[in-house]
Amino acid sequence: MSDTSGRLRARHPFRRAFVAVVSTLGLAAAATTAATPSASASAPPPPSGWNQLFLDDFTGPAGSGVNTSNWQYATGKGYPGGPANWGTGEIETMTSSTDNVSLDGNGNLRITPRRDGAGNWTSGRVETNRADFQPPAGGRLRVESRIQVPNVTGAAAKGYWPAFWMLGAPYRGDYWNWPAVGELDIMENTQGMNTVFATMHCGTSPGGPCNETSGIGSSTTCQGTTCQAGFHTYRMEWDRSTSVEEIRFYLDGVNFHTVRANQVDATTWRNATDHGFFIILNVAMGGGFPDAFGGGPDAGTQPGSPMVVDYVQVLSSGGGTTPPPTGGRDAYSTIQAESYDGQSGVSTESTSDSGGGQNVGSLAGGDWLHFKGVDFGSSAARQFNARVASGAASGVSGLVEVRLDSRSNAPVGSFAVGNTGGWQSWRTIPANISSVTGTHDVYLTFSSGQPQDFVNVNWFTFGH
Repeated sequence: MSDTSGRLRARHPFRRAFVAVVSTLGLAAAATTAATPSASASAPPPPSGWNQLFLDDFTGPAGSGVNTSNWQYATGKGYPGGPANWGTGEIETMTSSTDNVSLDGNGNLRITPRRDGAGNWTSGRVETNRADFQPPAGGRLRVESRIQVPNVTGAAAKGYWPAFWMLGAPYRGDYWNWPAVGELDIMENTQGMNTVFATMHCGTSPGGPCNETSGIGSSTTCQGTTCQAGFHTYRMEWDRSTSVEEIRFYLDGVNFHTVRANQVDATTWRNATDHGFFIILNVAMGGGFPDAFGGGPDAGTQPGSPMVVDYVQVLSSGGGTTPPPTGGRDAYSTIQAESYDGQSGVSTESTSDSGGGQNVGSLAGGDWLHFKGVDFGSSAARQFNARVASGAASGVSGLVEVRLDSRSNAPVGSFAVGNTGGWQSWRTIPANISSVTGTHDVYLTFSSGQPQDFVNVNWFTFGH
């Protein structure tokens, strides 16, 4: 983040220029007579030894949008400050309209490409607010979704590019550090083929240790029903418990691709994996990947075929550092601001503060952060400390407030902050709070009399 008043309030990743090279491809296969799984199945409960970090079952009224406590929309033809056409040459305009992104009322998300009378395409792209998904030291991370890719094949499917993927958190606020920050493509499909691709992107482009822009990838085919005709489960497991760290990709529980740390040099692996990731669901139209398999869309492409997503679930196991699914945060330990469970109006970025990692930024009046299950114990907390920075213009300032259990509850404490010398000039500011015991959801809310951003937050903690 630069120390200027014209900072971007929305930071999002671009879609990569991925041209997969494989020796054999399964073209659209005929569906078998096997029964198609239920379109409204619930996410499976975590297996023994796994903690649930994130779940969206996409329950809600038909025609409603995504839960913005979990997801943010990426709109337009590229992110502000990033490459045009999402960096891939795709041609659609992404929107937040329920014409393109909506719940179906049966526990599914539908991302639907559409074409207007003038031939212009729109579609949808959502990403998790959270950008801290990574395995604990010595543990594992599992990211899974149950998806039916757009049920369209042959000439009518030219240009379709549905995907379920992850991008390294340092990309937010930079836009130009791909592929070094890492990308994990859990499922990609194109042209209505009964073939799915899984890929890790890293290193430099073109070429480099990860063979960019193709990446380190593989493909497989959907069995029983085609990828288009039924739901299938797509999963990535990132394993730091093995002697050589590895990232494994699965289709319906079958491991078909593995990338190991010793396939590239240590610096490349560290740059691509030593941070959190966020999750993306989207359906692109056209671009480098479809171009590798015949191009499109064209006049024969059929609009209106959605990617249907039953759930997205993130689990972790082992390592001894993962919080339980309800949050389980210790109020008296450092709570990283980017580990929020919900937010409005914020972004994450790499921090220059001691210890590295990320901070949250773009904080202005009306923005908020939500942290579940903060345990204050039986001895009352009476102090709040936050690590903040500000490059706000002269006269621009605001309040950092602490509220418990609801954003509408009165603050239990707050402090004022203005310019600290720059958006990466960090200062720890203390504040007294009303006595707090027990376990609560904590909301950090931000109030200001001006519309401009006024603060970044790296971490916070409480004291007696």
